[in-house]
Amino acid sequence: MPFPRASAISLLVAGAFFMENLDGTVIVTAIPAMAKSFGVHPVDLSIGVSAYILALAVLIPASGWLADRFGARTIFASAIVVFTVSSVLCGFSQNLAFFTFARVLQGLGGAMMVPVGRLVVLRSARKEDLISAIAIIVWPGLAAPVLGPPLGGFITTYFSWHWIFYLNVPLGIVALWFALRLVPQSERDEKPFDWLGFLLTGIACFSFMLGIEFLSRSDPPWLETGGLLLGGVIFGALAVWQARREPHPLVDLWALRLKSFSLTIWGGTLFRASIGAVPFLLPLLFQIGFGLDAFVSGLLVLSVFAGNIVMKIFTTGTLNRFGFRRVLLVNGLLNGIVILACALITPETPVPVIVGLLFVSGLTRSMQFTTLATIAFAEVPPERMNGANTLSNIAQPLGMALGIAVAALALRAAALAFPAGTGALSLTQFHLAFVVIGLIALVAVIDTVGVAPDAGDALRKPRTRTPQLRRSTQ
Repeated sequence: MPFPRASAISLLVAGAFFMENLDGTVIVTAIPAMAKSFGVHPVDLSIGVSAYILALAVLIPASGWLADRFGARTIFASAIVVFTVSSVLCGFSQNLAFFTFARVLQGLGGAMMVPVGRLVVLRSARKEDLISAIAIIVWPGLAAPVLGPPLGGFITTYFSWHWIFYLNVPLGIVALWFALRLVPQSERDEKPFDWLGFLLTGIACFSFMLGIEFLSRSDPPWLETGGLLLGGVIFGALAVWQARREPHPLVDLWALRLKSFSLTIWGGTLFRASIGAVPFLLPLLFQIGFGLDAFVSGLLVLSVFAGNIVMKIFTTGTLNRFGFRRVLLVNGLLNGIVILACALITPETPVPVIVGLLFVSGLTRSMQFTTLATIAFAEVPPERMNGANTLSNIAQPLGMALGIAVAALALRAAALAFPAGTGALSLTQFHLAFVVIGLIALVAVIDTVGVAPDAGDALRKPRTRTPQLRRSTQ
Protein backbone atom coordinates (compact mmCIF):
# COMPACT_ATOMS: atom_id res chain seq x y z
CA MET A 1 0.00 0.00 0.00
CA PRO A 2 1.44 3.44 -0.83
CA PHE A 3 2.62 5.37 2.17
CA PRO A 4 0.36 8.41 1.63
CA ARG A 5 -2.71 6.20 2.10
CA ALA A 6 -1.11 4.46 5.10
CA SER A 7 -0.34 7.88 6.55
CA ALA A 8 -3.96 8.93 6.07
CA ILE A 9 -5.10 5.77 7.86
CA SER A 10 -2.72 6.61 10.72
CA LEU A 11 -4.28 10.07 11.03
CA LEU A 12 -7.75 8.55 10.98
CA VAL A 13 -6.88 6.08 13.75
CA ALA A 14 -5.20 8.87 15.72
CA GLY A 15 -8.43 10.86 15.57
CA ALA A 16 -10.43 7.87 16.78
CA PHE A 17 -7.85 7.23 19.49
CA PHE A 18 -8.14 10.87 20.61
CA MET A 19 -11.95 10.65 20.84
CA GLU A 20 -11.75 7.44 22.87
CA ASN A 21 -9.06 8.69 25.27
CA LEU A 22 -10.58 12.13 25.66
CA ASP A 23 -13.93 10.73 26.73
CA GLY A 24 -12.18 8.84 29.51
CA THR A 25 -10.93 12.07 31.14
CA VAL A 26 -12.99 14.99 29.85
CA ILE A 27 -15.93 14.47 32.24
CA VAL A 28 -13.77 14.73 35.38
CA THR A 29 -14.20 18.51 35.67
CA ALA A 30 -17.85 18.29 34.57
CA ILE A 31 -18.87 15.91 37.36
CA PRO A 32 -20.29 18.58 39.73
CA ALA A 33 -22.55 20.02 37.00
CA MET A 34 -23.63 16.57 35.85
CA ALA A 35 -24.39 15.48 39.42
CA LYS A 36 -26.56 18.57 39.89
CA SER A 37 -28.38 17.79 36.65
CA PHE A 38 -29.04 14.19 37.72
CA GLY A 39 -29.92 15.13 41.29
CA VAL A 40 -27.21 12.95 42.85
CA HIS A 41 -24.04 13.46 44.90
CA PRO A 42 -20.90 14.18 42.82
CA VAL A 43 -19.21 11.09 44.26
CA ASP A 44 -21.94 8.95 42.69
CA LEU A 45 -20.79 10.07 39.23
CA SER A 46 -17.58 8.09 39.64
CA ILE A 47 -19.53 5.11 38.32
CA GLY A 48 -19.78 6.91 34.97
CA VAL A 49 -15.98 7.08 34.74
CA SER A 50 -15.53 3.53 36.03
CA ALA A 51 -18.19 2.01 33.75
CA TYR A 52 -16.44 3.36 30.66
CA ILE A 53 -12.99 2.14 31.69
CA LEU A 54 -14.25 -1.25 32.86
CA ALA A 55 -16.13 -1.82 29.61
CA LEU A 56 -12.94 -1.08 27.70
CA ALA A 57 -10.91 -3.47 29.85
CA VAL A 58 -13.37 -6.36 29.53
CA LEU A 59 -14.10 -6.09 25.81
CA ILE A 60 -10.67 -5.21 24.35
CA PRO A 61 -9.53 -8.89 24.32
CA ALA A 62 -12.33 -9.75 21.88
CA SER A 63 -11.43 -6.99 19.41
CA GLY A 64 -8.76 -9.00 17.59
CA TRP A 65 -11.05 -11.99 17.02
CA LEU A 66 -13.85 -9.72 15.78
CA ALA A 67 -11.50 -8.06 13.28
CA ASP A 68 -10.41 -11.45 11.96
CA ARG A 69 -13.90 -12.89 11.89
CA PHE A 70 -15.83 -10.02 10.28
CA GLY A 71 -13.08 -7.91 8.68
CA ALA A 72 -11.13 -4.97 10.08
CA ARG A 73 -13.02 -2.31 8.11
CA THR A 74 -16.42 -3.65 9.17
CA ILE A 75 -15.51 -3.73 12.86
CA PHE A 76 -13.69 -0.37 12.82
CA ALA A 77 -16.58 1.39 11.06
CA SER A 78 -19.15 -0.31 13.32
CA ALA A 79 -17.15 0.77 16.39
CA ILE A 80 -17.23 4.40 15.23
CA VAL A 81 -21.01 4.18 14.83
CA VAL A 82 -21.48 2.63 18.27
CA PHE A 83 -19.20 5.20 19.88
CA THR A 84 -20.94 8.12 18.18
CA VAL A 85 -24.48 6.93 18.94
CA SER A 86 -23.58 6.22 22.56
CA SER A 87 -22.13 9.74 22.82
CA VAL A 88 -25.51 11.13 21.80
CA LEU A 89 -27.16 8.93 24.44
CA CYS A 90 -24.74 10.24 27.06
CA GLY A 91 -25.74 13.80 26.17
CA PHE A 92 -29.44 12.91 26.30
CA SER A 93 -29.14 11.25 29.73
CA GLN A 94 -31.62 12.47 32.33
CA ASN A 95 -30.54 10.23 35.20
CA LEU A 96 -27.50 8.35 36.47
CA ALA A 97 -28.75 4.87 35.51
CA PHE A 98 -29.25 5.78 31.83
CA PHE A 99 -25.94 7.64 31.75
CA THR A 100 -24.12 4.60 33.12
CA PHE A 101 -25.73 2.40 30.45
CA ALA A 102 -24.66 4.87 27.74
CA ARG A 103 -21.09 4.92 29.09
CA VAL A 104 -20.91 1.12 28.99
CA LEU A 105 -22.08 1.23 25.38
CA GLN A 106 -19.48 3.90 24.68
CA GLY A 107 -16.82 1.69 26.23
CA LEU A 108 -17.94 -1.12 23.90
CA GLY A 109 -17.34 1.12 20.90
CA GLY A 110 -13.98 2.29 22.20
CA ALA A 111 -12.87 -1.28 22.94
CA MET A 112 -13.34 -2.16 19.26
CA MET A 113 -12.36 1.17 17.70
CA VAL A 114 -8.81 1.78 18.91
CA PRO A 115 -7.32 -1.77 18.96
CA VAL A 116 -8.74 -2.61 15.53
CA GLY A 117 -7.63 0.77 14.20
CA ARG A 118 -4.08 0.19 15.37
CA LEU A 119 -4.14 -3.30 13.85
CA VAL A 120 -5.09 -1.73 10.52
CA VAL A 121 -2.10 0.62 10.78
CA LEU A 122 0.27 -2.22 11.62
CA ARG A 123 -0.92 -4.16 8.60
CA SER A 124 -1.01 -1.25 6.14
CA ALA A 125 2.23 0.60 6.91
CA ARG A 126 5.51 -0.63 5.45
CA LYS A 127 8.21 -1.64 7.94
CA GLU A 128 10.34 1.41 7.19
CA ASP A 129 7.32 3.70 7.70
CA LEU A 130 6.14 2.11 10.93
CA ILE A 131 7.98 4.57 13.20
CA SER A 132 6.20 7.54 11.62
CA ALA A 133 2.85 5.75 11.62
CA ILE A 134 3.08 4.78 15.31
CA ALA A 135 4.27 8.28 16.22
CA ILE A 136 1.05 9.64 14.72
CA ILE A 137 -1.35 7.29 16.49
CA VAL A 138 0.19 7.35 19.99
CA TRP A 139 0.11 11.09 20.63
CA PRO A 140 -3.61 11.12 21.58
CA GLY A 141 -2.84 8.74 24.44
CA LEU A 142 -0.43 11.35 25.80
CA ALA A 143 -2.46 14.44 24.94
CA ALA A 144 -5.94 13.39 26.06
CA PRO A 145 -5.16 13.00 29.81
CA VAL A 146 -3.66 16.51 29.76
CA LEU A 147 -6.27 18.23 27.59
CA GLY A 148 -9.34 16.38 28.87
CA PRO A 149 -9.90 18.06 32.27
CA PRO A 150 -9.36 21.69 31.14
CA LEU A 151 -11.42 21.15 27.98
CA GLY A 152 -14.24 19.60 30.00
CA GLY A 153 -14.14 22.50 32.42
CA PHE A 154 -14.24 25.04 29.60
CA ILE A 155 -17.21 23.40 27.86
CA THR A 156 -19.11 22.97 31.12
CA THR A 157 -18.48 26.56 32.22
CA TYR A 158 -19.29 28.36 28.99
CA PHE A 159 -21.73 25.96 27.33
CA SER A 160 -23.19 22.82 28.95
CA TRP A 161 -21.82 19.45 29.99
CA HIS A 162 -24.01 17.86 27.29
CA TRP A 163 -21.74 19.34 24.60
CA ILE A 164 -18.85 17.26 25.88
CA PHE A 165 -20.58 14.32 24.21
CA TYR A 166 -22.36 16.08 21.35
CA LEU A 167 -18.99 17.20 19.94
CA ASN A 168 -18.25 13.56 19.13
CA VAL A 169 -21.08 13.50 16.58
CA PRO A 170 -19.44 15.53 13.76
CA LEU A 171 -16.11 13.90 14.53
CA GLY A 172 -17.70 10.46 14.34
CA ILE A 173 -19.43 11.22 11.03
CA VAL A 174 -16.19 12.42 9.45
CA ALA A 175 -14.28 9.42 10.84
CA LEU A 176 -16.87 6.99 9.48
CA TRP A 177 -16.72 8.59 6.02
CA PHE A 178 -12.93 8.22 5.88
CA ALA A 179 -12.98 4.73 7.41
CA LEU A 180 -15.24 3.39 4.66
CA ARG A 181 -12.98 4.86 1.98
CA LEU A 182 -9.51 4.31 3.40
CA VAL A 183 -9.52 1.16 5.50
CA PRO A 184 -9.08 -2.03 3.45
CA GLN A 185 -11.28 -5.01 4.21
CA SER A 186 -9.05 -7.78 5.53
CA GLU A 187 -9.52 -11.45 4.78
CA ARG A 188 -11.84 -13.21 7.18
CA ASP A 189 -10.69 -15.97 9.50
CA GLU A 190 -13.17 -18.65 10.53
CA LYS A 191 -11.34 -19.68 13.71
CA PRO A 192 -13.65 -20.44 16.67
CA PHE A 193 -14.21 -18.01 19.50
CA ASP A 194 -12.40 -18.86 22.74
CA TRP A 195 -15.32 -18.40 25.14
CA LEU A 196 -13.46 -19.68 28.21
CA GLY A 197 -10.49 -17.44 27.44
CA PHE A 198 -12.82 -14.47 27.02
CA LEU A 199 -14.53 -15.17 30.34
CA LEU A 200 -11.28 -15.63 32.28
CA THR A 201 -9.52 -12.67 30.66
CA GLY A 202 -12.57 -10.44 31.07
CA ILE A 203 -12.93 -11.25 34.77
CA ALA A 204 -9.18 -10.73 35.32
CA CYS A 205 -9.17 -7.35 33.56
CA PHE A 206 -12.38 -6.27 35.31
CA SER A 207 -11.00 -7.23 38.72
CA PHE A 208 -7.66 -5.51 38.15
CA MET A 209 -9.16 -2.29 36.78
CA LEU A 210 -11.83 -2.01 39.48
CA GLY A 211 -9.29 -2.83 42.20
CA ILE A 212 -6.92 -0.19 40.86
CA GLU A 213 -9.79 2.31 40.64
CA PHE A 214 -10.62 1.63 44.30
CA LEU A 215 -6.97 2.24 45.21
CA SER A 216 -7.09 5.69 43.67
CA ARG A 217 -10.02 6.79 45.87
CA SER A 218 -9.44 8.96 48.92
CA ASP A 219 -10.90 6.32 51.25
CA PRO A 220 -10.68 2.94 49.48
CA PRO A 221 -12.55 -0.10 50.82
CA TRP A 222 -9.42 -2.10 51.58
CA LEU A 223 -11.07 -5.51 51.97
CA GLU A 224 -12.92 -5.28 48.66
CA THR A 225 -9.85 -3.82 46.96
CA GLY A 226 -7.64 -6.64 48.15
CA GLY A 227 -10.21 -9.23 47.06
CA LEU A 228 -10.47 -7.70 43.59
CA LEU A 229 -6.71 -7.58 43.07
CA LEU A 230 -6.30 -11.14 44.35
CA GLY A 231 -9.14 -12.24 42.06
CA GLY A 232 -7.40 -10.51 39.17
CA VAL A 233 -4.21 -12.46 39.86
CA ILE A 234 -6.07 -15.78 40.10
CA PHE A 235 -8.20 -15.31 37.01
CA GLY A 236 -5.21 -13.86 35.16
CA ALA A 237 -3.25 -17.03 35.89
CA LEU A 238 -6.18 -19.13 34.70
CA ALA A 239 -6.40 -17.03 31.53
CA VAL A 240 -2.69 -17.68 30.85
CA TRP A 241 -3.27 -21.42 31.40
CA GLN A 242 -6.19 -21.36 28.96
CA ALA A 243 -4.19 -19.40 26.36
CA ARG A 244 -1.39 -21.97 26.45
CA ARG A 245 -3.67 -24.99 26.01
CA GLU A 246 -6.13 -23.52 23.50
CA PRO A 247 -5.25 -24.04 19.78
CA HIS A 248 -6.85 -20.68 18.90
CA PRO A 249 -6.52 -18.55 22.07
CA LEU A 250 -8.36 -15.26 22.33
CA VAL A 251 -5.17 -13.64 23.64
CA ASP A 252 -2.12 -15.10 21.92
CA LEU A 253 0.90 -15.01 24.28
CA TRP A 254 3.45 -16.02 21.63
CA ALA A 255 4.89 -12.50 21.25
CA LEU A 256 6.07 -12.55 24.88
CA ARG A 257 8.91 -14.79 23.68
CA LEU A 258 10.39 -11.75 21.96
CA LYS A 259 12.36 -9.43 24.24
CA SER A 260 11.51 -6.46 22.03
CA PHE A 261 7.83 -7.13 22.73
CA SER A 262 7.91 -8.34 26.36
CA LEU A 263 9.84 -5.17 27.22
CA THR A 264 6.75 -3.13 26.34
CA ILE A 265 4.57 -5.27 28.63
CA TRP A 266 6.72 -5.43 31.79
CA GLY A 267 8.97 -2.37 31.80
CA GLY A 268 6.50 -0.58 29.55
CA THR A 269 3.73 -0.97 32.12
CA LEU A 270 5.90 0.65 34.79
CA PHE A 271 6.71 3.49 32.40
CA ARG A 272 3.05 4.05 31.55
CA ALA A 273 2.26 4.02 35.27
CA SER A 274 4.81 6.78 35.86
CA ILE A 275 3.58 9.03 33.05
CA GLY A 276 -0.04 8.33 33.94
CA ALA A 277 0.61 9.68 37.43
CA VAL A 278 2.08 13.00 36.28
CA PRO A 279 -1.15 14.58 34.87
CA PHE A 280 -2.88 13.44 38.08
CA LEU A 281 -0.30 14.95 40.47
CA LEU A 282 0.54 18.22 38.71
CA PRO A 283 -2.90 19.93 38.90
CA LEU A 284 -3.17 18.95 42.57
CA LEU A 285 0.34 20.26 43.27
CA PHE A 286 -0.36 23.60 41.62
CA GLN A 287 -3.80 24.12 43.15
CA ILE A 288 -3.30 22.66 46.64
CA GLY A 289 0.45 22.94 47.12
CA PHE A 290 0.99 26.26 45.32
CA GLY A 291 -2.46 27.81 45.86
CA LEU A 292 -3.01 28.59 42.16
CA ASP A 293 -6.44 28.67 40.56
CA ALA A 294 -7.63 25.97 38.17
CA PHE A 295 -7.09 28.08 35.05
CA VAL A 296 -3.44 28.93 35.78
CA SER A 297 -2.83 25.35 36.86
CA GLY A 298 -4.24 24.10 33.57
CA LEU A 299 -2.04 26.47 31.58
CA LEU A 300 1.08 25.18 33.34
CA VAL A 301 0.12 21.55 32.71
CA LEU A 302 -0.33 22.37 29.02
CA SER A 303 3.48 22.73 28.91
CA VAL A 304 3.61 18.93 29.06
CA PHE A 305 1.30 18.73 26.06
CA ALA A 306 3.48 21.21 24.16
CA GLY A 307 6.48 18.95 24.73
CA ASN A 308 4.50 15.96 23.47
CA ILE A 309 3.67 17.72 20.23
CA VAL A 310 7.13 19.16 19.58
CA MET A 311 8.85 15.80 20.07
CA LYS A 312 6.74 14.26 17.29
CA ILE A 313 8.79 16.33 14.82
CA PHE A 314 12.03 14.69 15.94
CA THR A 315 10.95 11.16 16.90
CA THR A 316 11.55 9.43 13.57
CA GLY A 317 14.87 11.13 12.91
CA THR A 318 16.12 10.41 16.43
CA LEU A 319 15.27 6.70 16.23
CA ASN A 320 16.81 6.42 12.77
CA ARG A 321 19.97 8.12 14.00
CA PHE A 322 20.55 6.45 17.36
CA GLY A 323 18.52 3.23 17.32
CA PHE A 324 15.83 1.91 19.64
CA ARG A 325 17.91 0.50 22.50
CA ARG A 326 20.03 3.60 22.96
CA VAL A 327 16.99 5.90 22.87
CA LEU A 328 15.09 3.73 25.36
CA LEU A 329 18.03 3.74 27.81
CA VAL A 330 19.04 7.40 27.60
CA ASN A 331 15.58 8.89 27.18
CA GLY A 332 14.13 6.58 29.86
CA LEU A 333 16.73 7.81 32.35
CA LEU A 334 16.01 11.42 31.41
CA ASN A 335 12.28 10.84 31.89
CA GLY A 336 12.81 9.49 35.40
CA ILE A 337 15.21 12.33 36.30
CA VAL A 338 12.76 14.99 35.09
CA ILE A 339 9.95 13.47 37.17
CA LEU A 340 12.26 13.43 40.20
CA ALA A 341 13.08 17.08 39.51
CA CYS A 342 9.38 17.92 39.98
CA ALA A 343 10.01 17.17 43.66
CA LEU A 344 12.24 20.26 43.80
CA ILE A 345 9.83 22.91 42.52
CA THR A 346 8.16 25.23 45.02
CA PRO A 347 5.87 28.29 44.80
CA GLU A 348 9.08 30.37 44.72
CA THR A 349 10.40 28.58 41.64
CA PRO A 350 10.31 30.95 38.64
CA VAL A 351 7.48 30.18 36.25
CA PRO A 352 9.82 29.87 33.22
CA VAL A 353 11.75 27.18 35.08
CA ILE A 354 8.55 25.24 35.86
CA VAL A 355 7.34 25.58 32.27
CA GLY A 356 10.72 24.44 30.95
CA LEU A 357 10.78 21.42 33.25
CA LEU A 358 7.28 20.35 32.25
CA PHE A 359 8.10 20.92 28.59
CA VAL A 360 11.12 18.61 28.86
CA SER A 361 8.92 16.09 30.67
CA GLY A 362 6.56 16.18 27.70
CA LEU A 363 9.48 15.64 25.31
CA THR A 364 10.82 12.58 27.14
CA ARG A 365 7.46 10.91 27.80
CA SER A 366 6.47 11.35 24.15
CA MET A 367 9.71 9.86 22.85
CA GLN A 368 9.61 6.90 25.23
CA PHE A 369 5.93 6.19 24.57
CA THR A 370 6.42 6.16 20.80
CA THR A 371 9.63 4.12 20.96
CA LEU A 372 8.01 1.43 23.09
CA ALA A 373 4.88 1.34 20.95
CA THR A 374 6.96 0.88 17.80
CA ILE A 375 9.61 -1.61 18.93
CA ALA A 376 6.83 -3.83 20.29
CA PHE A 377 6.03 -4.99 16.74
CA ALA A 378 9.51 -4.83 15.20
CA GLU A 379 10.06 -8.60 15.28
CA VAL A 380 6.46 -9.84 15.34
CA PRO A 381 5.65 -11.82 12.16
CA PRO A 382 2.47 -10.81 10.27
CA GLU A 383 0.57 -13.94 11.30
CA ARG A 384 1.16 -13.11 14.99
CA MET A 385 0.45 -9.37 14.71
CA ASN A 386 -3.18 -9.60 15.81
CA GLY A 387 -2.37 -11.46 19.03
CA ALA A 388 0.48 -9.10 19.89
CA ASN A 389 -1.72 -6.07 19.25
CA THR A 390 -4.48 -7.43 21.50
CA LEU A 391 -2.04 -8.17 24.33
CA SER A 392 -0.52 -4.70 24.02
CA ASN A 393 -3.96 -3.06 24.11
CA ILE A 394 -4.81 -4.93 27.32
CA ALA A 395 -1.62 -3.81 29.06
CA GLN A 396 -1.81 -0.11 28.17
CA PRO A 397 -4.94 0.96 30.12
CA LEU A 398 -3.84 -1.16 33.08
CA GLY A 399 -0.54 0.71 33.22
CA MET A 400 -2.10 4.17 32.95
CA ALA A 401 -4.70 3.38 35.62
CA LEU A 402 -2.00 1.89 37.85
CA GLY A 403 -0.12 5.19 37.71
CA ILE A 404 -3.03 7.16 39.17
CA ALA A 405 -3.52 4.55 41.91
CA VAL A 406 0.19 4.57 42.82
CA ALA A 407 0.23 8.37 42.89
CA ALA A 408 -2.80 8.41 45.21
CA LEU A 409 -1.21 5.78 47.46
CA ALA A 410 2.06 7.75 47.53
CA LEU A 411 0.20 10.87 48.62
CA ARG A 412 -1.59 8.97 51.39
CA ALA A 413 1.66 7.34 52.55
CA ALA A 414 3.37 10.74 52.60
CA ALA A 415 0.45 12.18 54.56
CA LEU A 416 0.90 9.46 57.21
CA ALA A 417 4.68 9.96 57.37
CA PHE A 418 4.52 13.77 57.35
CA PRO A 419 1.05 14.80 58.52
CA ALA A 420 0.03 18.41 57.93
CA GLY A 421 -1.48 20.27 60.86
CA THR A 422 -4.52 21.34 58.86
CA GLY A 423 -5.20 17.88 57.49
CA ALA A 424 -4.74 19.15 53.93
CA LEU A 425 -2.03 17.91 51.60
CA SER A 426 1.28 19.70 52.09
CA LEU A 427 4.02 20.56 49.63
CA THR A 428 6.31 17.95 51.23
CA GLN A 429 3.75 15.23 50.62
CA PHE A 430 3.53 16.12 46.92
CA HIS A 431 7.32 16.12 46.65
CA LEU A 432 7.54 12.64 48.15
CA ALA A 433 4.90 11.39 45.73
CA PHE A 434 6.96 12.68 42.79
CA VAL A 435 10.02 10.92 44.20
CA VAL A 436 8.10 7.62 44.26
CA ILE A 437 6.85 8.07 40.70
CA GLY A 438 10.30 9.11 39.47
CA LEU A 439 11.87 6.00 40.99
CA ILE A 440 9.25 3.83 39.26
CA ALA A 441 10.19 5.47 35.96
CA LEU A 442 13.87 4.70 36.58
CA VAL A 443 13.13 1.07 37.52
CA ALA A 444 11.25 0.71 34.22
CA VAL A 445 14.51 1.37 32.36
CA ILE A 446 16.15 -1.75 33.82
CA ASP A 447 14.10 -3.96 31.50
CA THR A 448 15.72 -2.23 28.52
CA VAL A 449 19.21 -3.47 29.39
CA GLY A 450 18.44 -6.94 28.01
CA VAL A 451 17.32 -5.62 24.62
CA ALA A 452 19.65 -6.47 21.74
CA PRO A 453 21.63 -3.47 20.39
CA ASP A 454 20.21 -4.04 16.89
CA ALA A 455 16.59 -4.46 18.04
CA GLY A 456 14.24 -2.59 15.75
CA ASP A 457 16.88 -1.95 13.09
CA ALA A 458 14.52 -3.38 10.46
CA LEU A 459 12.26 -0.37 11.08
CA ARG A 460 15.00 2.23 10.72
CA LYS A 461 15.66 4.00 7.47
CA PRO A 462 19.31 4.02 6.43
CA ARG A 463 20.98 7.40 6.72
CA THR A 464 21.57 8.90 3.35
CA ARG A 465 24.86 10.56 2.65
CA THR A 466 25.43 13.26 0.05
CA PRO A 467 27.82 11.88 -2.56
CA GLN A 468 31.07 13.76 -2.74
CA LEU A 469 31.84 15.31 -6.08
CA ARG A 470 35.32 14.60 -7.28
CA ARG A 471 37.05 17.03 -9.52
CA SER A 472 38.18 15.25 -12.61
CA THR A 473 41.58 16.05 -13.93
CA GLN A 474 42.40 16.18 -17.54
